[in-house]
Amino acid sequence: MSAGARVRCLYVDLDGTLLGRGASLLHDGDGAVSIDGVRAVQACLRADVEVVLMSGRRRAQVYEDARLLGQASFIYEAGACVVLDGEENWLTGDLQPGELTIAEQIERSGAPDLLLEHYAGRLEYHEPWHVQREVSHLFRGLVDAFEADALLAERGHGNLRLVDNGVVNRRSPALAELPHVRGYHLLPISASKAAAVAFHSRARGYSRGETFAVGDSREDLACAEHVQTFWLVANAVERDPSIAEAAAAHDNVRVAEAGHGAGVYEAVVSTLIDR
Repeated sequence: MSAGARVRCLYVDLDGTLLGRGASLLHDGDGAVSIDGVRAVQACLRADVEVVLMSGRRRAQVYEDARLLGQASFIYEAGACVVLDGEENWLTGDLQPGELTIAEQIERSGAPDLLLEHYAGRLEYHEPWHVQREVSHLFRGLVDAFEADALLAERGHGNLRLVDNGVVNRRSPALAELPHVRGYHLLPISASKAAAVAFHSRARGYSRGETFAVGDSREDLACAEHVQTFWLVANAVERDPSIAEAAAAHDNVRVAEAGHGAGVYEAVVSTLIDR
């Protein structure tokens, strides 16, 4: 960041980043009590830095988390929608909510069944969190998301993409033999956390140099294009060493020494001190 530039906004992921084991704000990745995530948010608020949560979670979940932090804007369903001071802004292209939700429109297209059939034994719905979603279909398993995108395009679903949202802990016996399990969102191709960050920054009038972000997945990492500095928490690299190669494609990515909330606190303090 340029010397003396004001920090005005932090974009931060929830699961695997700000939140620790059990999606707890007050525990670290090992389940030990920790208030580092709270301290990170507190430091931002004291410095008048807006904190924008960005998550693959449903609207109701992210709304409550943002409300608890005193924030009026947030990003949900992996960037499908940006809520700006209570107003929803959909980034889903031709697929818009109406008589049917976007998730229902995607289901009727047959794309979810295509993926589940093609990747049988490697992909399943991420129960129980896959229900009552407005936009994306939520899966877990271990597949090549780029290969899945090619399959979708080949079968007439070029308006959709499969987003890799990082390692998850829950799996069914059907996936027991996989070396690890990742979460995936099937959503409109125009929707992404990166696009949502860019939209919010423009709407607020923030320059790139006034913003930074913290996350743990490849989808989060794409936000590096729109912020001055992007931080990966340490657990992102520990659980998926290959993400370091993806990070190397950006010249503004830093890896925190700590994971989860402590990593976010490290990113916040380092960024504020750099000014």
